[in-house]
Amino acid sequence: MTTPANPLDPLIRRAIAESGGWLPFDRFMQLALYAPGLGYYANASRKFGALPDSGSDFITAPELSPVFGRLLAVQVGQALEATGTDEVWEFGAGSGALAAQLLAALDGRVRRYTIVDVSGSLRARQQERLAAWGSQVQWVDRLPQAIEGVVVGNEVLDAMPVQLLHRRAGQWHERGVAVDEAGALAWRDRPTLLRPPVEVAGEHDYLTEIHPQAEGFMRTLAAHLARGAAFLIDYGFPEAEYYHPQRDMGTLVCHRAHRVDSDPLTDVGLKDITAHVNFTAMALAAQDAGMQVLGYTSQGHFLINCGLLSELEQLDEARRGQAAKLVMEHEMGELFKVLAVGVGGDWGALGFERGDRTGRL
Repeated sequence: MTTPANPLDPLIRRAIAESGGWLPFDRFMQLALYAPGLGYYANASRKFGALPDSGSDFITAPELSPVFGRLLAVQVGQALEATGTDEVWEFGAGSGALAAQLLAALDGRVRRYTIVDVSGSLRARQQERLAAWGSQVQWVDRLPQAIEGVVVGNEVLDAMPVQLLHRRAGQWHERGVAVDEAGALAWRDRPTLLRPPVEVAGEHDYLTEIHPQAEGFMRTLAAHLARGAAFLIDYGFPEAEYYHPQRDMGTLVCHRAHRVDSDPLTDVGLKDITAHVNFTAMALAAQDAGMQVLGYTSQGHFLINCGLLSELEQLDEARRGQAAKLVMEHEMGELFKVLAVGVGGDWGALGFERGDRTGRL
């Protein structure tokens, strides 16, 4: 049987040819994830779900347990009151699960809920899921000059294209994508003046990522957030851990059917490509652009501070077990972190009352 051609493949190859035979990885990742109608987040595949037989590729915290959204709503509610605002903005709303949880928990406290999502197929799913809230929910393609409210982003930063840097024989190279003699997509390195933000100890070969697009997102957020705060939840590390000498293969991985692989050059557009977040870089970009860091901690500490224990007491055994995965160290509790930034002063965000790790950034 002949395998159907991947419709994204000609687009990738044309981009490589137009770039002189070498495509920087961040441009490749942009096409693989977001090419209109063809990229992973732009096509109609299921993506989010608990089990592979649902046709999904991975699960996020809102799909794992509605407790996640209810507890985040506690923090969002405090932030709305502290900043004197009544709007919530969500970047990358996925299936719409988190929006539904926040809207239900914040009933009557949110005048408008605005979603910014580049995926047309996901937007359609969100509109269907959030139809009960009518015109209270809106979708925008462009940001207004000024945002006043609370911004949330769950697993948004990790999906932003990264550049790959490879130290080989003591020399730094930028890794890109080319077409080899057999006609297959292949890695190709070019010497570069780019460097990780900190020196990586040792002389061994070392592969890693830098995050100019995510840093640019933080600066854009700062440019538009006139009053309010933002809470960004994702997997990642502070800089010292991110560029640890032993992390010599980087953090770039792919997700498909709830399995992880490390080859983004195969099945392009049919699987997620993601890299962990350098939270130090995100915090510095926010500060340099005029925002304040309100807190940084693990997801486990954040949710416990927001009232997880009392939530667990109200659940049956099965739902309690699912919710507990949100904070278990070997599940989501330690790998995922929460970074809060804002304008207008530090008002003591409750999610960081205990276990704040801002000093480690």
